[in-house]
Amino acid sequence: MLIQSLIGAALIAATVVIHAVGTTYWVSYLGRHFMLEDGRVETRKSFRILIGTGLVLAALHTVQIMLWAVVYRNLEYAGELDTFETAVYFSFVTFTTLGYGDITLSEAGRVLSGIQALNGILLVGWSTAVLFAIVQKLWQSNQSLRIPAHKE
Repeated sequence: MLIQSLIGAALIAATVVIHAVGTTYWVSYLGRHFMLEDGRVETRKSFRILIGTGLVLAALHTVQIMLWAVVYRNLEYAGELDTFETAVYFSFVTFTTLGYGDITLSEAGRVLSGIQALNGILLVGWSTAVLFAIVQKLWQSNQSLRIPAHKE
């Protein structure tokens, strides 16, 4: 169990680095390419920003899930995940906490899969926060573009 916990901690650290680099780069990219000098964002660019953000976040999670799958395939119970495709599928189901139960690991891998589920919850929450922050910025930006209603 100690070895599984250490492997899990190393994978959490690696996936946090992947997410930190990816989200930091993406937010920086958005600031450089989509924000006007006054800090606003043109309304017509909002959809591109949101679609791009969704794709970037999904890509980051896919890389993280693939990393977990590689580790699963290289551990002693890799026979339970007989192909890389099976390992990726198991990793997706575990990371997203779907937990279908059609593939389960023996006692040796159960702790690690639980750690992966925790990792997924944390990183999906982080992605939700990033997406919310971007949506909030777009809403604030769009509010500043509106012409105040004429009061009588």
